[in-house]
Amino acid sequence: MQSPAQPVHDDAPPRPRPQAPARIGAVSYLNTLPLIEGLGKLEDARLTLTAPARLIDLLLDDEVDLALVSIIDYQRSPEPLALVPAGMIGCDGPTMTVRLFTRDPLEATRAIHADVDSHTSITLARLIIEGASGRVPDVTPFDADAHRAEPDGAWPPALLLIGDKVVTDSPPAIHYARQTDLGEAWKARTGLPFVYATWMCRADRVNDPAIVAAAHVLERQRRRNRMRLDWIVARHAPVRGWPTDLARRYLRDLLRFDVTPEHRAGVDRFFDDAARLSLIPERRPTLWVDA
Repeated sequence: MQSPAQPVHDDAPPRPRPQAPARIGAVSYLNTLPLIEGLGKLEDARLTLTAPARLIDLLLDDEVDLALVSIIDYQRSPEPLALVPAGMIGCDGPTMTVRLFTRDPLEATRAIHADVDSHTSITLARLIIEGASGRVPDVTPFDADAHRAEPDGAWPPALLLIGDKVVTDSPPAIHYARQTDLGEAWKARTGLPFVYATWMCRADRVNDPAIVAAAHVLERQRRRNRMRLDWIVARHAPVRGWPTDLARRYLRDLLRFDVTPEHRAGVDRFFDDAARLSLIPERRPTLWVDA
């Protein structure tokens, strides 16, 4: 015998719609893994990995909710952005993987060739050299990978490299008498830590619930990854060409991933110095969104 049909109540409350996955954009370097490892497996996140220069475009085109954007792009973006302190790539002294290779002392350096992946690091290098020489150096784009494919290619007198290649594929030491760690140089210059990249969103979306949800996903994953950093190093360092001990020291001792008041002060000092030398079009106020 069938049960009688249940009446349908038109005034029944609607079922809540499921929250769309947080759309997150980042790059895949060893130094981003403490922030993004595991995000691709979460039901409430959708991770897009791309080249550093593409992240700002994904953000402005509304293809991602949050992106790990080079800090200088906050000032150079054609549309206002907001900084979301759910994690960052920073330092409080040496960085190891943001390095200036030079034949001459910094005070004699008039131009640099810069890694095509660099944004913030180019501006930082120009600030450091200007502090030593009194003049802002010229910059020529340089693709280190393409250069190595040319067996007879000459290495430039001054070269800025960033990322894993500084450790895994650095230029021949015979060509450069000096190396400057830019994180260390910034600390000596200002007494402040430095921020290379942090999570950002469009300024017109700071009150969007999707931004708040995405920030909470990132904060949760960063805290989880902090507890399993040794596992991340053991799994990823060898396949990326890093010695495990060096990778552990890099991620645990040198880099910083939590945004502190001192790092915020470092961001403001960096923006002020860049504006003073006309390295940014204008000095926008620094907007942090504590979601």
